[in-house]
Amino acid sequence: MAEPLSISVVGTGYVGLVSGTCLAAKGHAVRVLDLRPDVVATINRGIPPIHEAGLSQLLADVVSRGRLVAAAACHEAIGDADLVLLCVGTPSHDGAIDLGQIRSAAAMVGRWLRDRERFAAVVVKSTVVPGTTDTVVREVLEAESGRRVSAGQFGLGMNPEFLREGEAVEDFMHPDRIVFGHEDDGTLDLLRRMYAPWNCEKIAVNSRTAEMIKYANNCMLALQISAVNELANVAAAVGGIDFMHVVRGVAADKRWNPPQAEGRRANPAILSYLVPGCGFGGSCFPKDVEAMRTLASSAGIEPRVLQAVLDVNAAQPVSVLRPFLAAFGEDPRGRSVLLLGLAFKPGTDDVRESASLVMARYLADLGVRVLAHDPIAAANAVAALGPGVVELVDDWQAAISVADGVVLATRWPEYEALATTPTLLESKVFLDARRMFAPGIFPRARHIAVGYTPATDQPTARKATT
Repeated sequence: MAEPLSISVVGTGYVGLVSGTCLAAKGHAVRVLDLRPDVVATINRGIPPIHEAGLSQLLADVVSRGRLVAAAACHEAIGDADLVLLCVGTPSHDGAIDLGQIRSAAAMVGRWLRDRERFAAVVVKSTVVPGTTDTVVREVLEAESGRRVSAGQFGLGMNPEFLREGEAVEDFMHPDRIVFGHEDDGTLDLLRRMYAPWNCEKIAVNSRTAEMIKYANNCMLALQISAVNELANVAAAVGGIDFMHVVRGVAADKRWNPPQAEGRRANPAILSYLVPGCGFGGSCFPKDVEAMRTLASSAGIEPRVLQAVLDVNAAQPVSVLRPFLAAFGEDPRGRSVLLLGLAFKPGTDDVRESASLVMARYLADLGVRVLAHDPIAAANAVAALGPGVVELVDDWQAAISVADGVVLATRWPEYEALATTPTLLESKVFLDARRMFAPGIFPRARHIAVGYTPATDQPTARKATT
């Protein structure tokens, strides 16, 4: 590879710590900065403060080799960096992103730039709407440093991340593309050097285009999810249709799934977004679609499709519960329901915008006793829900015996055990809200799946006793 760079990363969340660790693993000298002393100390012991598959081993390795160190966030701690990556949060408030952390981070970096002798570039990795890097970030940096991008005194760019929580390390180390948003040639050169160890398509554009690529990417994925969920709801209402058979027929279109040699199919990952479920969540899709909707409105564009994506998703967790609750009769009060999965997706402890939490609150408000299990996200879920909404269980299989119904809300692999022990669900109402199992696999249960209406002669489940 080209000569290693010195890189400082401001922020140690999912994006910052994963990016810094992976860049260090490729040979760069990385310093990650955070305001929290406990987080800095934890990272310097080689222990990540977040859960990500493969991160623990990789972080421990680069820390032990001296390739990554953590420090308290201040302008002096940036050191002799060639590149500074801004990886701080951009939370959503009233549908618009809050740039408070971006402004603070840019001000700190601007103070560092004042006395910087060599050329350095500041690159935004946080998700920000188009027109942020080259206006807000640039203005703060120039005001604090007294220097100008146009004079070549420092560089500015935007390098969007495409990291899936739970698979972020894999995504960073094996990307399908890397986008080099830049406002000057010096920044473009540094980005190329930073990513020299990676062999994938690299797209050089201006910063606004890079910002738009990130949002367009997430909005298009969220669109697929909401469109499929709405169609699945229609199929269930009509009856006599298993929507997964519909998905199979649609996915056989060569534009979705091109034929390969010997009759095989490409089976691209996009097909996973055609599986109906209880809605999308997490830190990206809801926030990014909302932000793009707000940006569209501010630009004089009525965001009809974006609004529909959000409306369908907001209603979906309750929509999938209706046939489940109907199986209990008119009044579900006093029933017990076991909720399997609280994270918004498997492989992460993140419960932000999780459909599971929406379902838990809805059931609890109806007077249902909600038992809940998640392999790693249980504590975060209770913190988000507050006291009294769910009762956590450690042994989810044992908890089935005292539940009237079971809702599978997150596709954790360990819940596949239901298929190997189908008697667990005998006489229960079972809602497969993620289409993890084929209808009919649990003949002794009232099996309800998204996009599928069960036979009307199946008996209503008996109320369990504790």
